[in-house]
Amino acid sequence: MDAFVIRGGRPLVGQFRVNGAKNAALPLMAAALLTDQPVTLRDVPDLSDVRNMRTLLAELGCETQDPPTQFTPPPGRPSPPRTLTLRTTVGTPVHARYELVRTMRASVCVLGPLLARRGRARVAMPGGCAIGDRPIDLHLRGLAALGASVELDAGDAVLTAPRGPGGERRLVGARVYLGGRFGSTVLGTANVMAAATLARGRTLIECAACEPEIADLARLLTAMGARIDGAGTPRIVVDGVDRLGGADLTLVPDRIEAGTIMAAAAITGGRVTLTNCPIDALLAFTDILTAAGVTVEEEPGADLMRATCVVSRDTPLRPAHVTTQPHPGFPTDLQAQTMALLALARGNSVITERVFPQRFLHVAELTRMGARLDHEGPSVVVSGVDRLVGAPVMASDLRASAGLVLAGLAAQGETTVRRVYHLDRGYERLDAALASLGADIRRVRDGQPAAPPAVGDFAPVAAGA
Repeated sequence: MDAFVIRGGRPLVGQFRVNGAKNAALPLMAAALLTDQPVTLRDVPDLSDVRNMRTLLAELGCETQDPPTQFTPPPGRPSPPRTLTLRTTVGTPVHARYELVRTMRASVCVLGPLLARRGRARVAMPGGCAIGDRPIDLHLRGLAALGASVELDAGDAVLTAPRGPGGERRLVGARVYLGGRFGSTVLGTANVMAAATLARGRTLIECAACEPEIADLARLLTAMGARIDGAGTPRIVVDGVDRLGGADLTLVPDRIEAGTIMAAAAITGGRVTLTNCPIDALLAFTDILTAAGVTVEEEPGADLMRATCVVSRDTPLRPAHVTTQPHPGFPTDLQAQTMALLALARGNSVITERVFPQRFLHVAELTRMGARLDHEGPSVVVSGVDRLVGAPVMASDLRASAGLVLAGLAAQGETTVRRVYHLDRGYERLDAALASLGADIRRVRDGQPAAPPAVGDFAPVAAGA
């Protein structure tokens, strides 16, 4: 099992290109199940979640091809952008097995495309990070509103579309409400929107997720021939069509990766230039950075979803109050990184988690490094300290891992972050990226240096890996 060994105290300096968004890639890949024509996706990050999704799609009859020009970068260097072409050649399998689905929650996004195109879907209840209760009842309720029957059998959700006048199984447009206890559901919106593209009639999705990854999925579906209006707002209207074709799309940049690198530059007192940066999707985060004394300079006149910006800090950090919310609010996926940053602020900060109230497993690990954190209910009071101290820590989930790595970059001494397989699910070669900016970080396995994760070939991960 891999770990990162970090010796802190080095300011990060240099340039970093933000990769395509992991949270966009997986639903976009699943959308290839809606057609038998090729779907080409560009700037796809090489992540374990992407490789697992490839394996799942292959089992569902959708094969992936890589251009022959792609290559593995030299050790210690980030990999270049890459392209995937997906094509569904077999249209009968409908079972997404637990052995594959358990590796990542986002695999549930095959549910809507399978049901819409094949009339039936059987998907195991998903796994993913241990960040609290994340049921898929809103997904099932939304698809049931489109006419699907829903059963639970041996841990699987089994959905069947109703029969139409000609005997074919096809969903029917309807009004769908996707609001939940903690706001709208991103993957639920993706599932219902994708399913509605092939339904008979019009579907109105109320309280839809507004994340840029949902807008990216709508762009792909529209390029495939879907009729969608309002994606990126709380109300999405979908007029069903009879069939969808192929398309070619470049992924939106990863706002969470961008925010993580911004926080890394800030916590180390460095200066990093980010290119291909979705600054327009990060206003809530950059507002907190500015309040904390971090400088964020945007290049004027650029596309704000693919901008160039410079993040730097040369003054002490100031405290801030943070409340996570669905987009366009402060992203829950940057909460742990922000907690690490504010642990070094001069004064008291308060972080309140409104999306996943149990997402605080990193608190105990940051405390091991000298952070002063008082957790009560959905909030943590962060009392700033003068320094963090390196220590062995254990990652509990994807974004908590990133928070611990950031703390290690700023800590005195050596920090070992174990179970970084969580990081490999959502960050492409984060150790190489940070090392290219001057960090003293290396990957080890069982106490020995480990080879960096495979890149450039998207080799499928074995079932259940």
